[in-house]
Amino acid sequence: MSSAILRQASSVARAATRSCAFSTSAVARKGLTGALCSLRPARHDARYVDIVQDLYLQQLKTYKPPVQAKDAHVGVVKAYSLPPTPQAPTLPADLASELSAYDATEPTFAAAAKPAEEASSGPTGADAFLSFLEADEPKVEAHH
Repeated sequence: MSSAILRQASSVARAATRSCAFSTSAVARKGLTGALCSLRPARHDARYVDIVQDLYLQQLKTYKPPVQAKDAHVGVVKAYSLPPTPQAPTLPADLASELSAYDATEPTFAAAAKPAEEASSGPTGADAFLSFLEADEPKVEAHH
């Protein structure tokens, strides 16, 4: 039954496409549009039946979404629990002695750990990089 309806719907769709193709052609511009359009009944006409639309509306009316169980969310959704409240930081009891110990310590510098021989080895930074680039270039020999 449904395959016969689908075949009929496809033939109706093909016929509608053909008539629409004629309506935009040169024949339609010359005034023969009325003769071609009279072959297809108007939408408000009782004889006109849109099979595809009727099938679609019928399927929409009969559709019922599947019923979900009340406990379908169990195992999928985690239970929410509030995080523990944070504790306020506490000051140490002997804060004055810790501050005086901190002030008494000498700072250590990472640059002071470098040996003195590396500093005297040659230019550093941009000058060393430029001299390295110039040293790699071969000298151009003059050809006579």
